[in-house]
Amino acid sequence: MSKNIQTIDIVGLGALGVMYADFFTKKLGKEKVRVLADEARIERYKKEQVTFNGKVCDFQYCDAAKESRPSELMLFAVKYGALETAMEENAHLVGENTVLLSVLNGIRSEEDLGRRFGREKVVHCIAQKMAAMKEGNAAICTNTGELAIGILGDGREDNLAAVKAFFDRTGFAYSCPGDMRHAMWGKLLCNVGVNQTVSLFGGTYQSVQQEGEAREMMKAAMRETILVANAEGVDLTEKDLTDWVTVVDGLNPDGEPSMRQDSKAGRKTEVALFGGTICELGKKHGIATPVNDRFLQEIE
Repeated sequence: MSKNIQTIDIVGLGALGVMYADFFTKKLGKEKVRVLADEARIERYKKEQVTFNGKVCDFQYCDAAKESRPSELMLFAVKYGALETAMEENAHLVGENTVLLSVLNGIRSEEDLGRRFGREKVVHCIAQKMAAMKEGNAAICTNTGELAIGILGDGREDNLAAVKAFFDRTGFAYSCPGDMRHAMWGKLLCNVGVNQTVSLFGGTYQSVQQEGEAREMMKAAMRETILVANAEGVDLTEKDLTDWVTVVDGLNPDGEPSMRQDSKAGRKTEVALFGGTICELGKKHGIATPVNDRFLQEIE
């Protein structure tokens, strides 16, 4: 019997969490969308008011500790450093039939969710093509993008089918790459090069769009990623690098990647997810990663 997802739970109200909570609340009604958090955080959200593109959001905030209904679809949109805590705070809501999605950057969060709750519950996911940022409680989005979804390893086809049916019914934009692992590493390739370089140079996308040291450093970091990916059995090539650089060259020159936004705001960055992952796997395979080593040391 196929699953029929009717409700969704959102964990984390960063820019993407707000964007998705706003979308599904408007499509389904607030009673079918739980924004899960702890009591103190909920009080702050209500007092300070979360906004999306200038409008106050009317979300159903739920204290996770007081909820008992198992989640049908739980979407994690926290920063990676908060994922472990978020998993534990919501573990009692992950039931036998719960499907898990993570819109976190990198390639680690699905592995963590799978270890904690069972790999069969996880539908792999990449948040892409969006332009979203958050300042305080104000989320601003000029392009909602899409989620690329698929399953790897022990993932179940019926869970993927259920998510696709839910997205189809709500009109949510998604795609299904033919090779999900390659797609995830491709997005990591981009993030490793762009996010870290722009953050290190303290600039905008223009920093890596024009010829010079920053652009060459971006490409060098991406080439280290290709070597590590190949050692991990993922067929990334120079063409992937060229394709992603073309994407980057088409971005708003005044825009900033999420890591740069975090560093400007004094928040902990996700350099461990990008450079940290490449350095760690580089050591595993005996591959030198000097550019990512520098990113890890200087940004962290």
